[in-house]
Amino acid sequence: MAWTLSAAETAFRDEVRDFLARELTPELRAAGRRCSGIFTDYEYGNRWHRILARRGWSVPHWPVEHGGTGWTPMQHYLFASELAAADAPPRAPMGPGMVAPVIIAFGTEAQKRAWLPGIRSGEDYWCQGYSEPQSGSDLASLQCKAVRDGDHYVINGTKIWTTHAQYANRMFCLVRTTSGGKPQQGISFLCFDIPAPGITIRPIISISGDHELNQVFFDDVRVPAEGLIGEENQGWTIAKYLLQHERGGAWAPMLRARLRRLSAAADAAFATSGRDGDEADDMALRLAEMDCAIDALEATELQSLRAQARGEPHGIRPSMGKVLGSELRQRLTELGVEIAGHYAAANLPLDDGLQGELPIPEEAVFSMSAYLNDRAASIYAGSNEVQRNIVAAHLLAR
Repeated sequence: MAWTLSAAETAFRDEVRDFLARELTPELRAAGRRCSGIFTDYEYGNRWHRILARRGWSVPHWPVEHGGTGWTPMQHYLFASELAAADAPPRAPMGPGMVAPVIIAFGTEAQKRAWLPGIRSGEDYWCQGYSEPQSGSDLASLQCKAVRDGDHYVINGTKIWTTHAQYANRMFCLVRTTSGGKPQQGISFLCFDIPAPGITIRPIISISGDHELNQVFFDDVRVPAEGLIGEENQGWTIAKYLLQHERGGAWAPMLRARLRRLSAAADAAFATSGRDGDEADDMALRLAEMDCAIDALEATELQSLRAQARGEPHGIRPSMGKVLGSELRQRLTELGVEIAGHYAAANLPLDDGLQGELPIPEEAVFSMSAYLNDRAASIYAGSNEVQRNIVAAHLLAR
């Protein structure tokens, strides 16, 4: 989709491009290009975050008084588009995009002073303790318990699918502080340092061979009560606020960058393989259909940006975007495997520090890893079935 940019927006876009040309090293570009998961491993993602922090661009969505940029919604969209087009490493959102908005909205001034600067600079790296073995989409049924003991809470239980817990030095966590009544009424939101006595982190290796996920066990873990965000038992309200930020954001810039890669991979594959011309034409048509679908999503996201600029509430837009964006992402990975053909069967996980030229096309190696990783895209951040129910409930209530 072609945009008509104002002179100021064109100047901003060119400023971002100039910055990326100077600061985004070949090594970081390779890490971004080879990132088949949701975001890059800590080494590269945090290195890139610190570079952005030096420029003042690590947390552009934050309020200006806490280090944000004050950009317009279109500037945010252009920034995301240029990062994706340049293969910048996708950064972990747990600190900047998830817990930080909660701290800004619900935290005390002392909590803001204690935690926001480290998130902004990249000194601190956070993980999210939400899901449990029996509490995924039904998050309100969580059972990880925290009991108040003087100036501390004592935590017992477990969290699962805890992304990058092996790198994190801080965690935000939903815990049960009261039993009885509606399950949503007994949940609290705690922030604390990790590792700590009584915490065990066990890796979960995904079907793609990546170590992004973990299970975290709490055995009489004592954390300071000053890490409570908001009031005790107010955690469900805070959790819903956080999930709006996790599900929100723009999908189209990343999808368009990935589509460009697929189109180039298809041209190369069909030019050298001698595969049937009809097959090439069919793939070109399917890629064109994806281009149209991304255009439609982009139009929806730009409409949401205009509503955001007018100060309208998020409503169901994050749920709509999550469903559309995650399912388009999955469809792109399916096409990637088809284009790769037999090369997609190679077992070369891209997070194993592979350097230089690969023995087979890099895009083919990426395709299978991305396909396997993105099977979870319609599940994480609230399954798409749940998101459809949210959208339906809103529309039917009108």
